[in-house]
Amino acid sequence: MKKFSTQTRVRYGETDQMGVVYHGNYAQYFEIGRTEWLRTLGVTYKDMELSGVKLPVISLSFTFLKPAHYDDLLTIKVELAKKPIVKILFDYTISNDNNEVLCTGSSTLAFIDIKTNKPIKCPDYLLKKFGF
Repeated sequence: MKKFSTQTRVRYGETDQMGVVYHGNYAQYFEIGRTEWLRTLGVTYKDMELSGVKLPVISLSFTFLKPAHYDDLLTIKVELAKKPIVKILFDYTISNDNNEVLCTGSSTLAFIDIKTNKPIKCPDYLLKKFGF
C-alpha cells in the first residue's frame, strides 16, 4: 500500500483566538497520517526502535491554501513518493469535510541505526510491507 488516508478533528487547543488552526499544528497532522499508515501495515515507531532503527524527520515542507477551523473534520492523505532507500519521502494532502484542499506538503525521514547514529538502508521487512 503506497497511499493511505485517515481523519482527525480539529481540537480547540489547536486553534488561535479566531478559531483558525495554528500553522505549526500541521506537522502533527502529517505525523498522524504517517504513523496511522504505518500502523495499518503492522509497523510502529516503537517496534522499529526496538529493532535498532530510528526514523527522524530531516525535512518538512508545507503549502497552505485555506485555513482549517475548530471542529473541522480533516482528511489526511499520505502517499509514499518513491521507494525508500536510506530516506523515505511522504507527500500529504489535508482537506476539510467539504473536500476543499487546505494544505499540501511533504516530509523526508532518514533511517538511522540507534547504536551508531549513522544512516542505514531501509530494512527489508519494511520494503516488503511498503510493497517493494
